Amino acid sequence: MKRGGILNAALNEAISRLGHGDLVVVADRGLPVPPGVAVVDLALVAGIPSFAQVAHALQEEVVFEAGLAAEESADSDARDFITSRFPDIEFVSHSELKRRSASARLFVRTGDQTPYANVVLRCGVAF
Repeated sequence: MKRGGILNAALNEAISRLGHGDLVVVADRGLPVPPGVAVVDLALVAGIPSFAQVAHALQEEVVFEAGLAAEESADSDARDFITSRFPDIEFVSHSELKRRSASARLFVRTGDQTPYANVVLRCGVAF
């Protein structure tokens, strides 16, 4: 039995397959899932789990070297969280973020309904 960290079996399996340069999308419940991208849907009810909870849990398990967020998030609580947790974030239009999410290796859907609570993260290496 796993001692701690992420307990969701599907998410653990998907994380273990990630490599350097792979993209991971952490998304609110409204961001469209691109066709062909593996999805782990964690949404239970509106707001649960939150974007921040899921992004934090992933950051504890995966090395991320950079990412993308929507410039439209400027007036959102999500932006403060993203910039405080992920220092190397490039801001692009929401349309561009959706376009780039099509090349993600993993899409993790949360129950969050905060506008623009989405981030595309690029995996780094731990050595």
